[in-house]
Amino acid sequence: MKNEKTILILSVSAGAGHVRAAEALKKTTEENFPGSKAIHLDVMEFVPRLFKKIYAESYIKVVDRSPALWGFLYSQTDKEEKEHSLAKKIRCAVQKLNTRSLFDKIDELHPDIVICTHFLPAELLSRKIARGKFPAPVWVVVTDFDIHSLWVHPHMSGYFAASPEVACRMKDKGINPANIHVTGIPIMPVFSRKHSRAECAIGLGVNPEKTTILLMSGGLGVGGIHLIADKLLKIDSNFQMFALAGKNKELLDELNKMAESFPGKLFPTGFTTTIEKNMAASDLAISKPGGLTTSECLAMGLPMIVISPIPGQEERNCDHLLENGAAVKAHNAAVLEFKLRQLLENPARICEMRKAALKIGRPHAAMDILKIVFKEQVGF
Repeated sequence: MKNEKTILILSVSAGAGHVRAAEALKKTTEENFPGSKAIHLDVMEFVPRLFKKIYAESYIKVVDRSPALWGFLYSQTDKEEKEHSLAKKIRCAVQKLNTRSLFDKIDELHPDIVICTHFLPAELLSRKIARGKFPAPVWVVVTDFDIHSLWVHPHMSGYFAASPEVACRMKDKGINPANIHVTGIPIMPVFSRKHSRAECAIGLGVNPEKTTILLMSGGLGVGGIHLIADKLLKIDSNFQMFALAGKNKELLDELNKMAESFPGKLFPTGFTTTIEKNMAASDLAISKPGGLTTSECLAMGLPMIVISPIPGQEERNCDHLLENGAAVKAHNAAVLEFKLRQLLENPARICEMRKAALKIGRPHAAMDILKIVFKEQVGF
């Protein structure tokens, strides 16, 4: 055994969640497991431009522009695929042709353990293991409160589930129960730490005594939140709002212009690496229910108003929140305004939702995953 253990974490930048989960595992390894080396690779950085465009960029466009189509595709591809079907043979051939550089890099790193936060590298490595060409154990971290058939592959050392219900679904899809671990979805260690609401609020320039809403658009600034913000800010109630524009400069400029009409009420924010401070200073989040965003909010005890979840994984994430009392759902801007009015008039309900969020939050998921992985690896 090598003195220094190499943990390779593989993600795919089709949406931000898989990458964020991988970075959380990397950071947690670095902070808690001296003598180990964590390396995170985005598979899309090692494939031809055309493959990346089709595989990752097309996903983002379909989800954003045609959510109903994505829902149909999600449902259709969740059906069990025949092992020797023509569709599978073609997909495998295309993947093999486009991932040679990736495997050259993996061979160069010679990892002791691999953790996948996306199904593509899990599938690729499963085939390598079946042919006796990959000796390291491979673990799979599912990054939503659901399990799609594309995640299920033989020869994996173990699967990590977001909740007991997801673990049940994994078993139903044929995964050995002994290889299923309920840990939650890995999020950055900072979400497991205590944060002073007053200190965070003052540091962000808002009043810690006011009810505070966090309106999130996602890292890419998709979603037209300036229209949503304009509608909500006209509600006659004493609250303030963070509006996150992500990396979308045009959106940030629009929000800054809007803030001039709502002094002391609207606080636009561009891309931030300290979103936990905004969460700590807030009473309620309005967001799409991505797996990582959902897990971060739950860990911080931040209840949500879920807006227009896309069919498929976001719907499952939304179901998890609603069933556990940590969120309410709004399918359009009019209903969102109605739901927000209701909650602003009933602070006790927000308090109940906060308690529900904390109850099902798993702030230490990354650490729990790594403890299991390291325990199974002789020499750690």
